[in-house]
Amino acid sequence: MKHLFAIAFLMIIAIACNDGINDQLTPLEDPTPRFMDLSAFTKSAANGRTATGNYTVLMAEYITIGENQEMGNTVYFKNVGNKQLAGDFVPALTLDGTSDITYYIDDNRPSNDLSLNTSSAAIDRAMNTWDNVTCSELGMTKVASDGRSTGFVSALFGFGGSFNYAADVTHNGWLPGGFFDILASGGSTFILGVTFTIIFTDNNGDPIDTDNNGKYDVAWREIYYNDQFTWQDGARFDVETIALHEAGHGLSQGHFGKAFANKGGVHFAPRAVMNAAYSGVQTDISATDNAGHCSNWAQWPIN
Repeated sequence: MKHLFAIAFLMIIAIACNDGINDQLTPLEDPTPRFMDLSAFTKSAANGRTATGNYTVLMAEYITIGENQEMGNTVYFKNVGNKQLAGDFVPALTLDGTSDITYYIDDNRPSNDLSLNTSSAAIDRAMNTWDNVTCSELGMTKVASDGRSTGFVSALFGFGGSFNYAADVTHNGWLPGGFFDILASGGSTFILGVTFTIIFTDNNGDPIDTDNNGKYDVAWREIYYNDQFTWQDGARFDVETIALHEAGHGLSQGHFGKAFANKGGVHFAPRAVMNAAYSGVQTDISATDNAGHCSNWAQWPIN
């Protein structure tokens, strides 16, 4: 009888070990940032009040579904040689004349799956989550939707919009899959959302860094959602979760966390809002998200 128990125990161990082999995590390499030349597309645009300035698109950061092990990536649009620098807001250059961080939700491009009230409320919650981080005083202010056309990047790519400023962070709504195919081959099938950084330039179209912090001066940022996916409120492709991620980019955070793949999908260490791929509903920011935010905003508006 003892032998039978021993054999059964060994069989259990063997099965467990075999399952462990199948479940081994395979590290996924960070994707190499890509470059698309839009250097010629510097625009002069009104800032929503009286002044005008010169702007260009610096970069786009997108999040993916992760199910095909395709990680989110960064696309640079301005050829600045080896200086693939990020951008940051500068208090003295805010286009609304205040140091408050403003945001706007474009009502003209609703999701096919959710009511405008539902999606807008989810975006509001995401923005409030960042605003409630205790290390920063963003003065987060929502600009009331007034039917204006928005979208510097969508206008540039032929999807309608406007070259004018609406807010520091603008949620430009849901666009068809073809918009996302511009960013990556087949992007319509795996990119959930994307944030574009629009920066100030000089009269020659070159990026400026007036506060000498090693980051280009941000004019505003634009967020777009892929309407090819089925969006939900609190499940599957959750609007609040993706809005929270994209708003993190809107507030100058990049992707972080190591990705690993196994037969169960993609896993991140640590799991955080700013991971490069979607890993389920996540509406609270993690310690690493918080640290990234505080490194950018703890001294605002002094910095």
